Amino acid sequence: MNELKQANRRDFLKGATAAAAGIALAGGLNLAQAAYAAGSDELKIALVGCGGRGTDATSQCLSKCGNVKLIAMADAFADNAKTSLAELRKDEEIAGKIDVPEDRIFVGFDAYRKAIAAGPDIVLLTTPPGFRPIHYAAAIAAGKHVFMEKPCCVDAPGFRSLMETNKLADEKGLKVAVGLQRRHSKEFLGKVKRIQDGSLGNLILLRAYWNNGDIWIRPRLPEQTEMEYQMRNWYHFVWLCGDHILEQHVHNLDVCNWVKGDHPVKANGMGSCHIRNNRGVGQIYDNHFVEFTYKDGSTMLSQCRQQPHVWNIVTQFVHGAKGAQELPGNGSDGYVQEHVDLVNAIRKGEKLNDGWHGATSSFTAILGRMATYSGKEVNWKEAVAKGPSEMPKKFAFDANPPAMPDKDGNYPQPVPGEYKPY
Repeated sequence: MNELKQANRRDFLKGATAAAAGIALAGGLNLAQAAYAAGSDELKIALVGCGGRGTDATSQCLSKCGNVKLIAMADAFADNAKTSLAELRKDEEIAGKIDVPEDRIFVGFDAYRKAIAAGPDIVLLTTPPGFRPIHYAAAIAAGKHVFMEKPCCVDAPGFRSLMETNKLADEKGLKVAVGLQRRHSKEFLGKVKRIQDGSLGNLILLRAYWNNGDIWIRPRLPEQTEMEYQMRNWYHFVWLCGDHILEQHVHNLDVCNWVKGDHPVKANGMGSCHIRNNRGVGQIYDNHFVEFTYKDGSTMLSQCRQQPHVWNIVTQFVHGAKGAQELPGNGSDGYVQEHVDLVNAIRKGEKLNDGWHGATSSFTAILGRMATYSGKEVNWKEAVAKGPSEMPKKFAFDANPPAMPDKDGNYPQPVPGEYKPY
C-alpha cells in the first residue's frame, strides 16, 4: 500500500511538473518558478569567476541555502576553475551538492555564456568587476536569478547597462542580490533603520574610510601576453577593478548612500600614487580623498588609501543635528545572509533587486575616481551621460588592453589637470 502511494505521488509530481512547465511557457514564468509551484525546491547554480571570492560565495550558498546544487563553473583561466572546484570538494558539508563534470567546466572569455546555458536557476557573478555589466546582462536576458559581487561596474557605460538590466530583471520577476553584505547584516539593518527613523535628527555630515596597507601583486611570467598579465593582476588596472576607491571603498560609500536614501549629485577630490608608485606594475592610485555633496546640501567626506605604516581604519560615521554615531564592522553575518535572502526570495516569490543600489553605489565610487583623477568638480548627471568607457575594444588574450606599458615598461597614470572626466 505504501509503495502504491509512493508511486502515485511520483506520477502526480511528474505530471504537475510537466503542467507547470507548460504554464510557464504559456504565461511567461521562468521554469525555475514553475518548478517551485510543482513542489520541488532544488535550485541549480553556476559560478562565473572562480577566484577566492567566487569560491567563498559558492561555499556560503551551498552550505546555508538548503536544496541547492552547483552544476557548472566558468573562468577565463582553466587553473582557476580547477583549483576552485578542488577546494569546494574538500568541504564535506557541501561536497554532495557539487555536480560539475569535466564538460561543465568552461574556460575563456565566452565561458560565462556556456555556464548560463548549462541550465542553472541562479548565476553567481564573481569575476573582476569590469566584466560585471556584460555578464549580468547575459544572465538576466536568459531568465536567470543573479548574485553578483560588488562593485557592479567600472565606468559610465557599464552603469548605464546595469540600470537597463535592472529594469529587465524587475520586468521578468527575477531576483538579484549584490555582495554589499552590510545591507544584509542584522546589526547594520537595525542601526541604519534607527538613524533613518530620526535618532540623529537631520543628517548633516557623513564620513567614510577604508585606509589599509598595500595590496598583492603577481609577478609577470615570460609566456604571458599583456592581456593575461593584466587579468592575473586585475586589481592594478582601472578597466578591471575601477581603482580601490571602487573595489574596496564602495562598501563604505554604499552604507552612507543607504543611510541617506540617495546618492551624491557632485564630487571633488584629490589623489595620487605616492608610495607604491606603480612603476611597471599597474596604473591605479594609492590614495583618494573626496568630498561628495548630496542634493539636500549635506556632505560625505571619503578617505581611502593603500599605504604601509600609516593610520588604518575601515568604518563610517554619521553626524546629525542630535548627535553622531559610528557604524563599525564589516557586517560579516551578511556574507551568508545575502545568499539566504536571495534563495528565500526566489522560493517565496518575493521582490528582491539589489541591482539598483549596487549600481548607484558603484557609480558613486566612480564619480569620486573621476574627481580625483581630474582634479575637477564632477557632476553626477554629466558623468553618467558622458563618462568614457574604460573597457577593451576586443576581448582576446592576444588583444591590447586599454592601458599599455611604455618602452620602459611603465603604465600611464591619470594626471589631475590633464585627465578629462568627460
